[in-house]
Amino acid sequence: MQFINRLEFLKAIGAGILAMPRLAAAETKTARPNIVYILADDMGYGDLACQNPKTKIPTPNLDRLASQGARFTDAHTPSGVCTPTRYGVLTGRYCWRSALKRGVLNGYSPRLIEPGRMTVASLLRQNGYSTACLGKWHLGMDWQSKGEGSAGKKNGWQVDYTKPIQNGPNTVGFDYYFGISASLDMPPFVFIENDRCQGVPTVEKTFVRKGPAAEDFEAVSVLPTLTRKAVAWINQQAAQAKEGKPFFLYFPLNAPHAPIVPAPEFKSKSQAGDYGDFVNQVDWTVGEVLAALDGARLADNTLVIFTSDNGPERFAYERVQEYRHYSMGDLRGVKRDTWEGGHRVPFLARWPGKIQAGSISNEIISHVDLMATAASLIGASLPANAGEDSYNILPALLGQKLEKPIREATVYHSSKGDFAIRQGNWVFIDSRSGEDSKEPDWFKQERGYKPHNFPGELFDLSQDISERGNLYGEHPERVRELKALLQKYKDDGRSASLLKR
Repeated sequence: MQFINRLEFLKAIGAGILAMPRLAAAETKTARPNIVYILADDMGYGDLACQNPKTKIPTPNLDRLASQGARFTDAHTPSGVCTPTRYGVLTGRYCWRSALKRGVLNGYSPRLIEPGRMTVASLLRQNGYSTACLGKWHLGMDWQSKGEGSAGKKNGWQVDYTKPIQNGPNTVGFDYYFGISASLDMPPFVFIENDRCQGVPTVEKTFVRKGPAAEDFEAVSVLPTLTRKAVAWINQQAAQAKEGKPFFLYFPLNAPHAPIVPAPEFKSKSQAGDYGDFVNQVDWTVGEVLAALDGARLADNTLVIFTSDNGPERFAYERVQEYRHYSMGDLRGVKRDTWEGGHRVPFLARWPGKIQAGSISNEIISHVDLMATAASLIGASLPANAGEDSYNILPALLGQKLEKPIREATVYHSSKGDFAIRQGNWVFIDSRSGEDSKEPDWFKQERGYKPHNFPGELFDLSQDISERGNLYGEHPERVRELKALLQKYKDDGRSASLLKR
């Protein structure tokens, strides 16, 4: 009898042990959040009302998102231009380690993400997520030609738009894709769904640049179309998400990048011209996404991130003159630059019950951190050849007390290929100037910027957020330290430690 009782006891214990992983898995399954990552195109740090009280643009939905979650004041893109940032977002790796060392791709460029490289989408899909990319891709895809030769090399008319597109978003982890191949000012002007064009370009249109276009494709309709698609996709995922199959929506917008084409209902909604109206329309798009999450009762278990791919386009200087609107805020520089205005961007994050509402974080973070953060969210381990520059910023998102900065240092890269490195309050620009986009003389005078004769620039951002005073000559030891660390990151092929994974 005693033996039987002991046997039954052991069986019970064994059954309990066997049940524990299933219980843990079920708890993890229901706790894993949906992730919505909204990436604006060319929006400046000073455009949002919640960041710039002097803005001339109403952004009520983004302000609400900030009030319901966290606003990061020191968030950075890894580059001052589009393609490299998007590569970094999805791979957790600085783009200058790839084949693209400067500039951006165009609408016909071949794929940039290397075959077999893990992306945030492939990581999440491997762990049970539904994944979608809706919007501007700008990471290359392989078009098929009508005849011999390389498709798209001349003017795009030799591309066979009826054939499947190879090596697009569906091959790097996305279950579903709908959008445009690159920026809205880059042909071809046609929507793509998965690996097929939605129509055949038969006419030529000009949206800044000239090129092949589908007859019914109009630039002004792109953002409304993408918004409708995003709302529809969220609604399609609702039932599965509630049953424990979460989703990842990567939503890279075409706006407020040129062509600046606000829809008629947004005209004159700002005091900053068409650009301000277009930013207001971006704000509306964010509101539609938030409303879709609310309507589907998914908001409480969804991490929503809103940010931008780089600073504002150089036309921001014209808006200062005409409207006294500073898209760059108090920062120096615009898109392409290694000065702060080229890569310090808005970054808002909401996850009800997890991220403290109305919180503000001064932690230095980078867009390349999405990979390691997503892995931490789902309890996954990254292989050594993935996310080489990605740090887990989940503790900062959750407002946990940090004993030291999450990132050892952060690297920035300009359009023409110049480097800068930030560590603590210090930023070192490894070129004579952080300028890629031409800074007008009148703006230099207004801000008090003066020329110098040093081979690089060094700023203490805690004392000089507008980067007026170059300290390169006063702190040679700091220059040597940061230059050596930058070189180490280049030589090592990574900047994030494997030991912290």
